[in-house]
This record gives sequence, structure tokens and C-alpha cells, in this order.
Amino acid sequence: MTGSFLRTYSLAQYVTTKSPALTKMIVPLASFLIETNGYRKLGLRYDDLIAEESPVVQKAINRLEPKEYYDRVFRMRRAVQLSITHQLLPKEERLKPEDDIRYLTPYILEVEAELRERQYFDSAMVSVKK
Repeated sequence: MTGSFLRTYSLAQYVTTKSPALTKMIVPLASFLIETNGYRKLGLRYDDLIAEESPVVQKAINRLEPKEYYDRVFRMRRAVQLSITHQLLPKEERLKPEDDIRYLTPYILEVEAELRERQYFDSAMVSVKK
């Protein structure tokens, strides 16, 4: 999970910043796929879909602000309840694309960077001159 998440995020940055022609093709397709995915119809954000089993994601979730953590739990519980009753949110309550911000991704990237730094310093070789 550590390296693959970072590579995916970097590929998205590359496509949006370096290749305008590719951006014109991929952005409408991505918007269509997000709309058909349906998580916004349940009131979820994209970062709510990230699996929590990873220790990196667990640390990132623990770093959330208390209000953001509460909002995350509320969105997930509401989505589970809607799923159980086979319903969707009314159109006025669904998540708008401009409200679908990445709130957990920065924390995940921060934790991954800390783990890479810790691994680098833990594997440092110390030599003693005689």
C-alpha cells in the first residue's frame, strides 16, 4: 500500500499538469465514472472509500481533527443505513463534486513519508574509526 498509493497520486498529478491533451480526454471520462460509481449519492467522499485495514491509513485517521473524524463516521453510518434500506439520498442532500475534497490523502502521504524516513534512518550503517 505504501508505494502504490503514492505512485497513483503522482500519476494523477502528472496527467493534470504535464499533458493538456490527455487531461481533456481523461477528465470527462473520470467525471462520468465517478458519477456512475454512486458514492456521492450516499453522501460519501472519495477518501471515505479508502480501506482502513492498513496501518498507514489507521495512523492517518488518528491524525484527523475531531470534527472531521466525527463527520467521517457520520457519513459512513448514514451510507450503511441507506444501503441497508436500499435508498439513496435526495438530490439536494447528495454530495456535490466541489465538496468532494481529499481530507485524508494529505495525512496518508505524511505518514508514508515519515515511515520512509524512519526506515532510512533505521537502516543507516554506523562505522567506528579506529
